[in-house]
This record gives sequence, structure tokens and C-alpha cells, in this order.
Amino acid sequence: MRIISICPSNTELAVYLGLKEQLVALDDFSDWPLDLSHLPRLGPDLSINMDRLESYHPDLVLASLSVPGMEKNIEELEKRKIPHIVFNPQSFQDISNDLHTLSRLTGKQKEAEDVIKDFQATLQTYKEISDGIPNPPSIFFEWWPNPIFSPGQINWLTELSRLAGARNIFEDVELASVQTTWDDVLNRDPEYFCLCWVGVKQSRMKLSHVLKRERAQTLQAVQKNQLHLLEESLFCRPSPRLILGLQKLAYLLHPDIYPRPN
Repeated sequence: MRIISICPSNTELAVYLGLKEQLVALDDFSDWPLDLSHLPRLGPDLSINMDRLESYHPDLVLASLSVPGMEKNIEELEKRKIPHIVFNPQSFQDISNDLHTLSRLTGKQKEAEDVIKDFQATLQTYKEISDGIPNPPSIFFEWWPNPIFSPGQINWLTELSRLAGARNIFEDVELASVQTTWDDVLNRDPEYFCLCWVGVKQSRMKLSHVLKRERAQTLQAVQKNQLHLLEESLFCRPSPRLILGLQKLAYLLHPDIYPRPN
């Protein structure tokens, strides 16, 4: 099959299923694994060059709705009658379901079973540990700084937080992504403050972006020196690589309880 992925998390799903050799083009932000760097790029995941995509005559395009604005990609794929599938996972179970779906379309059922088995086993291990943490600290994930966006209740990062022995301060909001205000963040006063801006490399984020905000010094996360930069690629992409993010965050929060990440 000739497969095109137009979203980083979908590229990662394909690689986990052993479909690397069948990928013929990617979006600009798919940066893992490094040995895919030679593949043609079709533009940012919010602005795919559909004429160029069509020129590669794909048998299957892996599309996504994980970020607002991706709808226009789907509309154009449908308009051009290009074979595609759309993923929009919000939980670890959704990711497992997407692996199953993609494996059925590509003949990789055995690979999916193996990946999902390891994936679920790790989640279960971390659940058993997190269940024994009596007072999980509160945590805030800043997905975007202006306006401020953060994951809500219906999101893998809320699930990941619990498994890492913490509680997302916006887990009470029944949305996948919450647009909020700086005053609301101050009022909720998280014990840990994590920056992981969607589509932005860790090297381009600075703690000073937060520290210069009004009353930032009143946050207990700042007072306790618990303000952290996280890799966008390990926390903002719904693929099995979230396991690496879980392992890193759990050890960061509770180094005396969780194992050191590989």
C-alpha cells in the first residue's frame, strides 16, 4: 500500500504497526522516527498541500481531527474522493482502538495485538502504583499560551496525569480542550505547572514566558520550583509514545515511587 500520514500521531501509529516502508509522504511536523526524514513533506498538518498529496496517488491517507482546524483536510479529501481514514482519539483506549482499525486496513493485526498488549500492560502497572498514592498533587498543562488552552476531562493527559500520580486541575471540565484565562489558572493554583505547547519544540519554550505574567510568583508551583518544560512529542500526540511521557512525568513527580524511565 501507498500510505500518506498528515498528522504526527498517525505517522507514529503506522510506525508502531510496522508500516514504515509503506509511507510515501508526510506532514511537516512528523519528526519520529528520524529515518523518515527523507520522505516528501506536504505542509503543516493544518494546511496540507492537497494537490501535491493527490499527485502521490495514495491507497490510504491517515487523517486526523485531533487539532481544531483539521476539518478542512477531511473536507478536501472527501471532495477529491481520496481514500482516507480519520482518527480522533481522546483516551488510551481510543488509541488502542485506532491501532486495531489501522491494522485491519493494512493486514497488520498481529503487530497490533503485540503493540496493544505491551501498551495496556504498562498502563496497568502504572495504575496499580498510582492507586496507592493517597494525596496526588494538582497539575496544570499549558497547551497554548495566548489564549490559554489546557486539556480537560475528556483527554488523554487527564488520564495520563492520574496514572502518573497527579490530578489535572481542569479534570472537572467536560471538554477535550479547555480555553481558559490566567486568572482561572491562578485561582486553581496548581502544585505543578507544565508547559507543552502543541507543535512547539521544547527548545523554543522558556520558563520566563510564565514567570513574567502578572502574579505568577503567587503560584505554589513557582514557589516550590515545580515549573517544568515537557516535550510536545511525548505529551501532545495521541499515539503509543505517550507511554514515554507517562514514564517521564511519573518519575518527575514521584521519583521515590515510580521506576526511572528507560
